[in-house]
Amino acid sequence: MTVIVGVAIAAFLLVGLVCWVLLFPEMASRRFARLRELFRPRSTAISGRKLGVKNSRGIAVSDHEIHGFLRSAFARHWLVLVIALILLATPPLVILMVRQTVVLADFRGEDHSESGSMVAQLLRGERLIPPPPPPPEVFTTQEVRRLRPEIVTADRRWEQIDPELQQRVLAIYEVMRRQYSYEMVLVEGYRSPQRQAELMAGGKATRAGAWQSCHQYGLGVDSAPIRDGKLQWNMDDAWTRRGYYLYGELAEQAGLEWGGNWRSIKDYVHVEMSDKCRAARNTKRAELSQQG
Repeated sequence: MTVIVGVAIAAFLLVGLVCWVLLFPEMASRRFARLRELFRPRSTAISGRKLGVKNSRGIAVSDHEIHGFLRSAFARHWLVLVIALILLATPPLVILMVRQTVVLADFRGEDHSESGSMVAQLLRGERLIPPPPPPPEVFTTQEVRRLRPEIVTADRRWEQIDPELQQRVLAIYEVMRRQYSYEMVLVEGYRSPQRQAELMAGGKATRAGAWQSCHQYGLGVDSAPIRDGKLQWNMDDAWTRRGYYLYGELAEQAGLEWGGNWRSIKDYVHVEMSDKCRAARNTKRAELSQQG
């Protein structure tokens, strides 16, 4: 954003300077003459109305002659100059007019610069250690079995997750806890291709088949906020909704893709390293094609 504003300001200043020179040549020549006087050695400064400018024959040219030249040049090339000014001014104007500030719901008025800095500091610091897991019954309650039965048998071993992704997710957890008072829990990490195929066949939680999900490569994880010993899923609840949007915002700051931004299906619990996952999928596809 700062770069865009800087480019726009520079373009406006340049356009304004050119227009000022063309519209007020006498004033412009006097200003330029004064600048030359300031930066020219005193012994070579020219007094009177001569500006120290020489034509092709080596004869000194007065400011009156320069004014005439500018008027003549503008009269001959005014259309070219106008088109040039329009072309110069159009890009910054278009950028400023179409630029939008995208703000997720429930984030209006909140400043996340501090949280983004905290994520970066945590990633640059010592290796983060996974928090102790919650009691096993958190994942086997009647509500979980009714709403999310697939997570009862999910793999929640941090060592099965890609080390780089592991550190980014742990940094997000830390910021969620320290700055926003949300405790996050790992719901599922690695997912075998057999389990992925079963979930897809059962129409549960995914539309991706075996080897198509980032979970198979340890490059995707599902997390949820926990409150009063219960995992929270209800996006109609203001506290829960805010927590997932914070989770997604911090995921983007950590360089991850958040499932809540997907168009086809909103997977608020999911984050992944999409570029690394895409490369892993391509490699696996090549291996499978060779085997088949």
